[in-house]
Amino acid sequence: MKIARFSHDDAILFGIVDDTDLVVLSGDPLFAGYEPTGDRVPIADAVILAPVIPRSKIVCVGKNYHDHAAEMGGVAPEEPLLFLKPNTAVIGPGDAIVRPSISDQTEYEGELAVVIGKVAKNVTQADALDHVLGYTIANDVTARDLQRKDGQWSRAKGFDTFCPLGPTISTDFDPSVATIETRVNGEVRQKAPLTDMIHSVEAIIEHASAVFTLLPGDVILTGTPAGVGTFDAGDTVEVEITGLGILRNTVRDAVRAS
Repeated sequence: MKIARFSHDDAILFGIVDDTDLVVLSGDPLFAGYEPTGDRVPIADAVILAPVIPRSKIVCVGKNYHDHAAEMGGVAPEEPLLFLKPNTAVIGPGDAIVRPSISDQTEYEGELAVVIGKVAKNVTQADALDHVLGYTIANDVTARDLQRKDGQWSRAKGFDTFCPLGPTISTDFDPSVATIETRVNGEVRQKAPLTDMIHSVEAIIEHASAVFTLLPGDVILTGTPAGVGTFDAGDTVEVEITGLGILRNTVRDAVRAS
């Protein structure tokens, strides 16, 4: 099942993808379940939004592919390396990534994203997937020059528009048979099987939930493969994961103060 959050007739709604239609739900399935209203909206008539706006946090994992850790100048961490993005960084499919005027090196990082479905604290790997609603695609946009300058990642990863998510949440996705690919203007920049992740989804949830309580709607970004690089205003960045679709965003520069 694929769940979409969308705009139609000036209302924000949730629906289940059914071929070319969206079966409208009575509310957010995180809290209201999957009760249909009886209405259907053609996908062509809807504006697909970010499938979830985290209530509290976006938990991210750094250097979770050996080749990416190497290209960043280090070895892969023995445990998942955690950092946070604010929920104000989230945008949806088709929205513009805004390159901040104080950065000259803004980069893409295509990633698998996990959406938490119920409260998780001190969860074991064996029980981790019981707390997952589903999976979607993310782009962990990074101001790389600010990351190096600051020595920590909050500012470099936290700008508004720096967490595109979408297009939908899949509740029956299997990471073990999927590949991730990132393209800029159609040119492939990243490509790897998700099995190349060092720390599995289950291991990440166990590790993260030992630190802080994961709440319904929280999103976990699981790391990016090798091939990260820059993009410019006017570019189109696409992240595709087998079975999850394509997350596509354009890029523009921030308006500089006069």
